[in-house]
Amino acid sequence: MLTFDKHLIQERKATLEAAKQALKHHFIGIDKIIDDLIDYIQVWYLLPELLKRPVIVNLWGMTGVGKTDLVRQLVKHLHFQDRFTEIELSNVDQTSWNSSVSAVLENYEFHDGQPCVVLFDEIQRFNTLEVDGKPLPQTKFMDFWELLSDGHLSKKQRDDLDSFLFSYYQRRQDLQRKRQSGESVADSAYFLSSWEAISLKKALNLSLDMEELLNLSEDDMVDLIMQAKRQKTIYEPINHAKTLILISGNLDDAFHMATQAAETEVDADIFHAFTTKVTLMDVKAALMRKFRPEQVARFGNIHLIYPSLRKQDFSALIAREIERVQQETQERTGIQLVVDTSIARLIYRNGVFPVQGVRPVFSSVTDILEVNLSKLLLHALSVDADSIRVAYDEAAKQIVAQVGNETLHYPYVGRIDTIRASNEQATVANISVHEAGHAVVYMLLFGLAPLQLKSRIANAYAGGFTFPHQIHRTHRSMLDMIKVYLAGGIAEDIVFGVLNASTGRENDREQATTLALDYVRRYGFDAEFQACYILEDHAYKMDQNITDTDVEKMMMRLASETRELLAQHRALMLDLADALAANGGLETAAVAEIATQHGLAVAVKEEGYLHVPAYDKLLQGLAGESLRRPGRGSTAE
Repeated sequence: MLTFDKHLIQERKATLEAAKQALKHHFIGIDKIIDDLIDYIQVWYLLPELLKRPVIVNLWGMTGVGKTDLVRQLVKHLHFQDRFTEIELSNVDQTSWNSSVSAVLENYEFHDGQPCVVLFDEIQRFNTLEVDGKPLPQTKFMDFWELLSDGHLSKKQRDDLDSFLFSYYQRRQDLQRKRQSGESVADSAYFLSSWEAISLKKALNLSLDMEELLNLSEDDMVDLIMQAKRQKTIYEPINHAKTLILISGNLDDAFHMATQAAETEVDADIFHAFTTKVTLMDVKAALMRKFRPEQVARFGNIHLIYPSLRKQDFSALIAREIERVQQETQERTGIQLVVDTSIARLIYRNGVFPVQGVRPVFSSVTDILEVNLSKLLLHALSVDADSIRVAYDEAAKQIVAQVGNETLHYPYVGRIDTIRASNEQATVANISVHEAGHAVVYMLLFGLAPLQLKSRIANAYAGGFTFPHQIHRTHRSMLDMIKVYLAGGIAEDIVFGVLNASTGRENDREQATTLALDYVRRYGFDAEFQACYILEDHAYKMDQNITDTDVEKMMMRLASETRELLAQHRALMLDLADALAANGGLETAAVAEIATQHGLAVAVKEEGYLHVPAYDKLLQGLAGESLRRPGRGSTAE
């Protein structure tokens, strides 16, 4: 029966709680992730003796949300730095000599059965399936799956302990002959060399430190070897039951927002709402596209899914970074730094890319505040000023600094602001009409104001977007979304004339065509084509060409209907385009207000809203109707 030190367990509990609070202070916006992670590792940290297999925790999210750093900080606060390693797996040749997980862990001397932490980072770079689903020929890191299975790593080769024993007896005889012949033999000759000590420590999985090993005589080591050979423990698989395995990666297949264009312009709360809808099933589906089913099963069911950061999280991060700069300035120079909120707004506009996480924010704090501050500090020290006040004049595009009694002005335009300003007004007008077309048809068909409407974005090429809600795919919604996609280009035809219409409809037509093909070939919504035309296996593959004519006719019909809708609501489209061109972007409420002025009532829904038919009410109504039919239920006569 195992016995436990209650005092030690209480100490570990206190350390774990302190680590949780420290992590929450260090990171912003991931408190729930931290709580869950601490809960999942409690048994491993408090009572590792109870474990019969390793604890596996998966961390998934877009880049820059703090997955790797969270693990590193956790290890630091649990004081496990000497029992921690990071491994990046790859199924292609690398400069690393290691081709197995076992070799890496052996290098760190983690084959001793004691608690340790292993982070497998950037797992998205490792795959066992081709894009088309065919297995990859693999030779590297295949024991990763062995480790995940039950925590045991089989020994691919046995250490030749008999060779050591033979050498030992041979050398012992040589030393005895030398002594008998009167030769001088040092006492150290009867002890292990450092190389021998390290080799035997690995072979026997000894927990001794190097000082203890080097103090062992060869006789002591022989006794250990003979004992291990008798017990046969050295031939058993290496047991990693007490290992905490953390797996981290960016799964773009699950986080579709990760590749979103014009990301700096999209409201961070919209990204957050979409990423909170990513579920365990989405993660497993993404993993199934990279690994075989039996391999996906070995990841287990502990999956912590990071949402992207909200606006308030980015604002809090910027405020914390500004506070850090203020404290460092005070400590290093004795000068008090006061930063106006206009600087924080400047950093947010130029530093927040929601799908890229926190890294661009740190860079922008350095670029906007710290670089300019260095000039101000130099001046303040030269005039013996004890305070600096910094603000940003948006109208004049200047950083305004009060250094002592002096006011200094530095022309400054943010890097992203510069790109936004470079968009010519004529191009913005063209884009505004295009996006207004999308928005009008979206409002007419779905009864919703789009989440965001932009016609001036930070991009080397002018562009815009209309951000819809999450739309549940149905027969009707697919046809309606095709119309929404086609509406941008058709709006340009109506307003500017066909000969002046731009090529900005390219991506829209691709999306619309994809939906139309799925409508016919995948889902069988067209009564004329009920077979599935997307099967790729040779024995089942259908001739897709026979559906092309039908898809083309459907697209032409939907384009015609879209043109009629926009012609009927031309005034709304023009007013919306005009407001969009003037402002560069419109929020949901502003779009809804313009629609109301034209007699179109649309709903304003939050970022996480899912547009889905009321299936539950339809089902309840039909169930009630069946009960009222003659011959059914208690109402039958």
